[in-house]
Amino acid sequence: MAKLSTEELLGQFKDLTLLELSEFVKAFEEEFGVTAAAPVAVAAAPGAPGAAAEEAAEQDEFDVVLEAAGDKKIQVIKEVRALTSLGLKEAKDLVEGAPKAILEKVDKAAAEKAKEALEGAGATVTLK
Repeated sequence: MAKLSTEELLGQFKDLTLLELSEFVKAFEEEFGVTAAAPVAVAAAPGAPGAAAEEAAEQDEFDVVLEAAGDKKIQVIKEVRALTSLGLKEAKDLVEGAPKAILEKVDKAAAEKAKEALEGAGATVTLK
């Protein structure tokens, strides 16, 4: 069998459907006793060891903590209800019991959006 170059192999993979490619990956993993995730992690590490350490240390889950409701407590309660889908009483109790976590283990974009909404309503918010 003739040896294929990397470009030729990629050309062959482009012709496969996702289902065929998934089956190939499973067969490859079984044949060689590896997982598809391992080569990606190994390939990322040699490039920049300092960058890899920073990336691993970077937080990817945040808690949105309501520190204080401020002057516009009703607006803050409305925002809490919109963010959490709590009932009126539960949202009111949460706002009055500040400091409390509004959202837990959300991604950075969702945490920033929630923080903006709550601060826009007059609340004091921190991300942890």
